[in-house]
Amino acid sequence: MDADTFREAVEEAKGTELDRLGSSKLLVALTDAELDRESVLRVAAHSEHAARETFRRWADSEDDAGAREAFDRVREQEADHYERVVASLGDDDFDPSDGGPMHMYLRGLEDTASRVAAGLVGRGLVSLRTHTQIVGFFVNEADERRADLFRDLKRETGEEVDLGLRLLEERCEADEDWERARAAAEYVIQIAYDDYADSLEGMGVNPRSVC
Repeated sequence: MDADTFREAVEEAKGTELDRLGSSKLLVALTDAELDRESVLRVAAHSEHAARETFRRWADSEDDAGAREAFDRVREQEADHYERVVASLGDDDFDPSDGGPMHMYLRGLEDTASRVAAGLVGRGLVSLRTHTQIVGFFVNEADERRADLFRDLKRETGEEVDLGLRLLEERCEADEDWERARAAAEYVIQIAYDDYADSLEGMGVNPRSVC
């Protein structure tokens, strides 16, 4: 297996979950159906903060020098994302929440390949779909400035996915290495999907239909 076939395999195995996470219901689930600008920005800020903290912890604990450098680079990028979103929110007293099921799982990972696969590739594939929906939300709000902000964040998140794929290609030698990495990437997507589905079902919305 190589990086391209790895990504294809993950996206194929979790195609249904990723399609549903990429639907217009995603923001309904994330905001508890509070579809206004402030709520969407707050959700995004919480997410960027959680990612920053996850990669900060990994950068502090990772033994692999190359991966540690990559995690620290992503931490800096996620910190920048957080600051840009909070600036757009315009709330000087914003107090971010931390964690959530996906990041609780990520922070429990200890081996390098699983961290890279789940944190950079799996989480990144979910985040790309989140950014797409947020871009669409602000386009519909005729707020091109904020739509452009999230276009930038989406592009940079895509670069994180590419970074993760390169790191995996350098570290996965045997088939079992790739399979372990694939399992971690797919599991983090499943966690994100389950959280999304639970949120919708709690509101009486069917998560299985895609719109």
